[in-house]
Amino acid sequence: MGQGVFLTLMAAAAAMMPASVHAQSGDPLIIAHRGASGERPEHTLEAYDLAIDQGADYIEPDLVVTKDGVLVARHENEISGTTDVAARPEFAERKRTKSIDGNSVTGWFAEDFTLAELRTLRARERLPQIRPANARFDGLYQVPTFAEVIALVRAREALSGKRIGLYPELKHPAFLTQETGIDTAALLVEELDRAGLTPDDPVFIQSFEVAPLRQLNASGEWKLVLLMAPEGGPADTPSLSYAAMARPAGLAEVAQYADAIGVAIPMVLNANGSATSLVADAHAAGLQVHAWTLRKENAFLPPALRFGDDPSAAGNLPALWALLKGAQVDGVFTDDPLPTSRAKCDLSVQLRE
Repeated sequence: MGQGVFLTLMAAAAAMMPASVHAQSGDPLIIAHRGASGERPEHTLEAYDLAIDQGADYIEPDLVVTKDGVLVARHENEISGTTDVAARPEFAERKRTKSIDGNSVTGWFAEDFTLAELRTLRARERLPQIRPANARFDGLYQVPTFAEVIALVRAREALSGKRIGLYPELKHPAFLTQETGIDTAALLVEELDRAGLTPDDPVFIQSFEVAPLRQLNASGEWKLVLLMAPEGGPADTPSLSYAAMARPAGLAEVAQYADAIGVAIPMVLNANGSATSLVADAHAAGLQVHAWTLRKENAFLPPALRFGDDPSAAGNLPALWALLKGAQVDGVFTDDPLPTSRAKCDLSVQLRE
C-alpha cells in the first residue's frame, strides 16, 4: 500500500474523533494481551500488574491445566518457550511429542507437571530477539495460577477503586479434556464462583473452540467470545471454517451461544487500511468485535506503519489504533497498554507528527 494512501486513511480516521478521546464512552476496550507483554515476560503477575498500572480495562490470561487439576496462566500448554524447563536436568525425561489439534508438538507440557513442580520453574521472554529488554527479567517470575491472577485484580481494585476486567482464554480445551480427563471450562467457572465473581462482573471467557462456549452458554450467563483466525477452523468442529463463520449466516449462528467475536486484525482491516464488512456484519448479528493483536514493534506492523528497518524498534502504533477505532471495533487486544492508552488520549496530535 502506498504511504500517501495510508496517510489519507489515517487522516480520515482522525477526523472522526476529537483531539482527546480518552473520556469517550465509545472507545474500544483496552485488553492487555497476556498482560503488558511488550514490557515484561508474558503471563506473569508482574506483566498483569504493569498492565493495570498502564490503564488496561481488562487483563487476559491464557489458561492451561496442571497434572493435579490447577488452572495456570501460560500461552500454550507446551511451556519450553515461556519457562526455563528445557534447562532443568531434573525434568529432561518429561520431554514429549504430542499431537495437539492436528499439529505435532515436541516439548514439555503443563499437564505433565504438578503445580508444585511448575513452581520450581521460572518464566522467560518468549520473543527475546524482538524484545531483548524483556529478557532482562528472565528467571525472576513464577508461573501464576488463575486464582492468583484473580487475587491480584481484586487487590488492585481495592487500592484504586476502579473495576478491572478479566478476559481468560481456554487453551486447547478439547485436547486437554482428552489428555487429562479435566473439563477446563467447568474448572474455570468453579474458580470464578470461588472468587465470588458472577456474570454481572466484567468477565469475558474466550476460546477458539465451539463446544466449551456452548457448554458455558447452556449453564450460565457469562459473556462469551469465539476467537477466529483468517485460516482454519475450530479444532473441535472440523466441519466448520472461520471464514464461513465470519459471514452473516455464520455470525447469526455464533450469536446463539456467544456475545462477541475475537478476530485477527486482517479480518477487520483490508490491506489498504479500510474497514472490511466484518464489524458491521457482526454488530447486525448482535455480536461485539474485539480485534487482536496491537503491538508496537515494527515486526508486527504493516510496512507503511514501520519506522526504520529494525524489527524490534517501535513503529506507528497510534496509526493502527486510529484505523481500528475508525472500523468501530468494540475492543482491542494489545501487548502495549500504555502506548495504546496514550493513542486514545491524544490520537490526532500523534497522527500529525
